[in-house]
Amino acid sequence: MNIQAVRGPAEIRRARSENPKMRERDLAVALGISEAELLAAHLGQGVTRIDPDVSRILPALEAVGEVMALTRNESAVHEKVGVYEKITVGAQHALVLGRDIDLRIFPARWAYGFAVEKRAGDDVRRSLQFFDKAGDAVHKVHLRPASSLYAYQKLIEDLHHEDQVSPIEVQADKIVDEVPGDVLPAANVLRDRWSAMTDVHQLFGILKQLKLTRHQAVHLIGEDYAWRLEEDALTTMLHQAVNGEVPIMCFVGSSGCIQIHTGAIKTVKPMGPWINILDPGFNLHLRTDHVKELWAVRKPTKDGHVTSMEAYDADGRLIAQFFGERLEGQAERPDWRTMVENLPRQASGQVA
Repeated sequence: MNIQAVRGPAEIRRARSENPKMRERDLAVALGISEAELLAAHLGQGVTRIDPDVSRILPALEAVGEVMALTRNESAVHEKVGVYEKITVGAQHALVLGRDIDLRIFPARWAYGFAVEKRAGDDVRRSLQFFDKAGDAVHKVHLRPASSLYAYQKLIEDLHHEDQVSPIEVQADKIVDEVPGDVLPAANVLRDRWSAMTDVHQLFGILKQLKLTRHQAVHLIGEDYAWRLEEDALTTMLHQAVNGEVPIMCFVGSSGCIQIHTGAIKTVKPMGPWINILDPGFNLHLRTDHVKELWAVRKPTKDGHVTSMEAYDADGRLIAQFFGERLEGQAERPDWRTMVENLPRQASGQVA
């Protein structure tokens, strides 16, 4: 069977059987369908549909114990091992603020959920996978040897969806987080509001009011607040963070979840177009060839300015964001600030 755009569950299952080693995400792309549709075609065959109700999922996950949490976008995969704990759930946002698993969740984006069991020889790999209305993954949870199988099975039972037969229908358009306005505001309007910030989280409200994307804002704000770095400065930064023992914060987001690592990193390895952090409890896989713009960004706070590194793809979408490790109310680490400020800058007016 040629891999081509297919929709029927039987055709999808046949393509899966003919490509047993192909990753689900890659197979879905090859078939011209979403990853959620690929899973839905296997309902009753190692796949169970569950209710994607964040207010019920998160407390149930805490009981499962140690797991691996995974959040990705088109260009970066962020994996953390830990326990879902210190959970707060609201209508618009949910938080997981555990020592290892640190998430910002947008419940309205969680449209489909599945429990997936895959056999690999004598082993069974179990996961919970959640998707947005376009069928793109927002968050995945992979069980580990220390996970509670009883709590996992009870979660599936409690969240069991009434329809375990019908294919799902996803929306054609991808979920877009930022919609730019038709007209850019004057730079001084953005600068006035930016310079008055006392907390980095205020930037979201400023951009929303001015109908700006984050990518537009860094272009508009001026070089005292944001400056272009050479794209390979991201890899340089990671190696310097290892060598200088500078603990970092690494943010990677999907349409429905932002996942954060905080702490030192030990092992950074390139592999083809990927740069990888391969540490116990934390893995990052990032496509450096997707990084078309890399920016250092300075934001004022009541504790002094905070410096981030922001990687954008060809469409101006944020791939990943990095900070020095910092607690609320603390000044920025001087070693992180010095490191970022001394990374190679792109010459003004240079066209990438």
